Amino acid sequence: MTVTVRSFAKINLGLRIGALRPDGFHELLTVYQMIGLHDVLHVSVGRGSGIEIRCADPGVPRDESNTCFRIAEKAMQALGAKGRVVIEIEKRLPVQGGLGGASANAVGTLLGLESALGKTIPMAEKLRIASEVGSDLPLFLVGGTVLGVGRGEQVFPLPDLPGISCVVITPDVGVSTTKAFAEWDRLCGAGTLARETAPNQGTLEEQSQNLAGLRPAGQPGAAVPTQAQPKLTLSSPSDRMKELGRGLSAWLGEGFLGQSYSSAPSHLLGRGGRAGNPLLWLVRAGIENDFEQVVFPEYPELREGKRALLRAGAKYASLSGSGSTLYGLFTSAEAAIRAAARLRKQGWTAYATATLPRRQYWRKLFAGGR
Repeated sequence: MTVTVRSFAKINLGLRIGALRPDGFHELLTVYQMIGLHDVLHVSVGRGSGIEIRCADPGVPRDESNTCFRIAEKAMQALGAKGRVVIEIEKRLPVQGGLGGASANAVGTLLGLESALGKTIPMAEKLRIASEVGSDLPLFLVGGTVLGVGRGEQVFPLPDLPGISCVVITPDVGVSTTKAFAEWDRLCGAGTLARETAPNQGTLEEQSQNLAGLRPAGQPGAAVPTQAQPKLTLSSPSDRMKELGRGLSAWLGEGFLGQSYSSAPSHLLGRGGRAGNPLLWLVRAGIENDFEQVVFPEYPELREGKRALLRAGAKYASLSGSGSTLYGLFTSAEAAIRAAARLRKQGWTAYATATLPRRQYWRKLFAGGR
């Protein structure tokens, strides 16, 4: 049986890089958001043994270095299944693009194998397998809007948000996340980036247990903020971490508890002085992606891409992950479509799409390739 799975992309709504951990990873704080762009996978299990990766894109590895290969090995073992696994990837998302394409493909493979074999793996086990393969895989087992802490693998489902139109541009540049982290560390060590430390405050992973009652996805009691819960507060070794924490606190405390956005920019307010979309207010609250500080000097065309999005009418624009994809958020689908057309005339590879709430994400995963 062959199962067709859409593997949707993500963008990062703010990203803070924290201290280097003993395991060699960095502390991270980010909000992941699913969007409508996707690859298409065809997953099948037949007679024989082994794992075969098929893809026309030369940038996609076909051996055990592919995340789909690694997760298929673990999934078949967890499912207690045998057979020859064939994974065909129709690549539509850029490789090394900051959209999480490889990670989304891996999770799509896991879900496709479950469907093809008619078996399921408990959610906690799926999350464990996903985090072993890659830091940003678990978010694709949640979907929608997701808070990520630790090295990004500790995921907290945030309240479902209405969709918002966006434009994604994919410059023909591949940015290595490993190199971007190395450059960040080099600049920090050289004192180029202003960072203050506050020892003995614990890791973000430890502090995440205080996130307004949130628990990691897959654990008993996983929840979202309610009016009886305190606002989200974070402390970290980095003032920049704290800035994003304050922005998240305002977003969760006001946007989802029904209070008015008294400090929201007037052009974002709807009738009655209320913000029309809490997602747009989140990113307009001064939220930034730390990777821009190291990626933009290395790739000036990416800085220009962000400026082009803003000139085309985006209310907010940012690098996604470590790049090279950039995105802009727009007030309407019509505005996004016009902006994408304008950017294409300027020579950019641009796509109009929309953010994907959690319910839509799960409804469309197995909806076929179109």
